[in-house]
Amino acid sequence: MRPSLIVLHYTAMASCAEARARLCDPEHQVSAHWLISETGLADQLVDEAMRAWHAGAGGWAGLTDINSHSIGIELANSGAHPFPEPQITALEGLLRALTQRWSIAPAGIIAHSDMAPGRKSDPGARFDWQRLARAGLSVWPQSPGDPRRPLQSSLPAIGYPPADPAALLTAFRLRFRPFARGSESPEDRAAADAVARLSPSS
Repeated sequence: MRPSLIVLHYTAMASCAEARARLCDPEHQVSAHWLISETGLADQLVDEAMRAWHAGAGGWAGLTDINSHSIGIELANSGAHPFPEPQITALEGLLRALTQRWSIAPAGIIAHSDMAPGRKSDPGARFDWQRLARAGLSVWPQSPGDPRRPLQSSLPAIGYPPADPAALLTAFRLRFRPFARGSESPEDRAAADAVARLSPSS
């Protein structure tokens, strides 16, 4: 396997030890390449060149078997509290190493919720994607976009797979507008257009 994506997750479990036990138990048929604890310990569980069971059903940028094209990173977090500074610092260091080792572009670092709209919500609204973008490890709108461009044009250009429009809007907001509520707005369309303009396929 030569990965072109990195998918970020949270474990949604009570402790890092519990999550590690689950990820290493073949009976559960779930695994990830890396697990990062709340204290910043990065533990490799699967060789990066091997396929891990972390993504499940979904798609991104035309790919459908995401497990065969990605490295999965699990962050020990219940989903109900902020990500500690040591953990995010460790994640940034790991992402720098992975992107250099595998020549993965910032646009290839995505959320589990990005590739599985309506099915997954991790790493969730508390995750600081803008911080990763400032470090060159993700994408973020750099200038105002066009609020007239329909989401059904922008979201596929970013990489989002076909899905229910409401699920797609929720997934996009989790990543780029985590505090937005209500029906689709001009701000959603402008932000999506701005992100889409960063994509080579747009």
